[in-house]
Amino acid sequence: MNKKGRLIDYKIFAPSLLIVIAICVPFSMYESESLALLNNIFDQIVHAFSWGYIWYAVILVAAGLYLSFSKYGDVVLGNPTEKPRFNLFEYASILIAMGLGSTIMRTGMVQWAKVAEDPPFGVEPASAEALLWGNSYSMFMWSFQVFAIFVMAAPAMGYILHVRKKPLMRISEACRTIFGDAFTDGIGGKILDIIFLVSILTGAAVTLGLGAPIVTYNIAEIFNMEQSFGLTLFVTIVWVCLFSISAYLGIEKGIKRLSTFNMYLAGAFAFFIMLAGPGIFILNYFTDSVGFLFSNYINMSLYTNSLGMGGETYIESQTVFWFAYSATWAMLHSVFAAKISRGRTIREMILTYLLAPTMISWVATGVLGGLGVDRFLNGTVPVLDIVSEDAMAAIPAILTTLPFSTIVLVAFIVVAMIFLTTTLDSTTYTIASYTGTKNMSEEEPSKILRIIVAAVITVISLILMRIGGLAPLEVLSGIMGLPIIIIQFLMLYAAKKMMDEDKAWITNVRKKSE
Repeated sequence: MNKKGRLIDYKIFAPSLLIVIAICVPFSMYESESLALLNNIFDQIVHAFSWGYIWYAVILVAAGLYLSFSKYGDVVLGNPTEKPRFNLFEYASILIAMGLGSTIMRTGMVQWAKVAEDPPFGVEPASAEALLWGNSYSMFMWSFQVFAIFVMAAPAMGYILHVRKKPLMRISEACRTIFGDAFTDGIGGKILDIIFLVSILTGAAVTLGLGAPIVTYNIAEIFNMEQSFGLTLFVTIVWVCLFSISAYLGIEKGIKRLSTFNMYLAGAFAFFIMLAGPGIFILNYFTDSVGFLFSNYINMSLYTNSLGMGGETYIESQTVFWFAYSATWAMLHSVFAAKISRGRTIREMILTYLLAPTMISWVATGVLGGLGVDRFLNGTVPVLDIVSEDAMAAIPAILTTLPFSTIVLVAFIVVAMIFLTTTLDSTTYTIASYTGTKNMSEEEPSKILRIIVAAVITVISLILMRIGGLAPLEVLSGIMGLPIIIIQFLMLYAAKKMMDEDKAWITNVRKKSE
């Protein structure tokens, strides 16, 4: 398997790439038909399994709390005497950058408006209550359920990598304890690994494609120019260079430094909005939004609108899509979290992922959403009207109301670009780790392989953007969350089974003096 000079396991990478190409070509050639078909399939899934997605997310939160506060929470991922690889700030920053990415910049600015236009429970659109539902729901989208989805396969992956010292950081390897050697080394194991790679390759291409408009709309505003594929191509090339360099440098020199730097930069940007914008209103609205969120958290978490009161609204389908789309990314986040968690306990890993990104996302939503709501209430920007036509166009419209608007737009662009860069360099690094043939318990993935993976993601994304095939692929990414959900529960069982077999809560914990 580890033949000299062989960087990649073609038995899983080649089939995955061929499947992605086979999906992309017809979807891109027949985009409207593909989108209609996939939307119909997804609508059927939402109708039949909305309850399932909702309970799936709740169960994962419960599982995270159980693993964290039971005897398993003390298990160290690695040698119990070694210190964690990163300090807590660096560790949290990497997880935040990976977990949120540039998407938080988009949802924080405009998600509230979509809910305010079509609020639940028969609330009047654009009313004060609708605006509270909007920002609170934006916070809910980046809350405990989503980050539980992202992290709950990580205990199994971290255990096989740092405790059992298995050379391959793969789903199939984690499932060896459940299905045995014949399945893991045979076609069954290959199928599990291919499902992972297909979901991540398509998801990464979609993320790069959807992230570009966050930047291009603001660049177009600065230079008073039209949106074009040429502008998108330019932005994408810059992005590719950034995340390729970061992935090439690795976690220590690239991903960690970029992630921690962006925490400071994003914090400075938020502070400027507070000072130059409606700071008092933002603080009050943030307080109201958090209170409203806490008061309605159970309703949001378990809401299916089964009685159809007031008709179907935006949040029913969006919640299911959001959990399904998050499931597509779940294994990537878990594999990456496992890789960087050497020396951390399972409790530290899970609770950091549940709490740190949640708190930062709520603050980001409070600041960005509060600015937009203030401009809407003052009549400065007709945000709801703009969002109903083109949600991305609302972002520069809101930001240009601040003093030094050009500098503000540039700062927003830089923060968004770094956020997406930290998401994609982590993605590139993880895929290279997953498909490589090096011993991942002892080494880093090949630098050449990281560049190859970055090139593959970029080419797929550019082709789809050029011919307009991103929309159906985005829906497909949501649908592909279904098999990942099954894999996640297998991974949870595998983690518990391995720790029980090894009595890890006795043999692999820190001594009290440590």
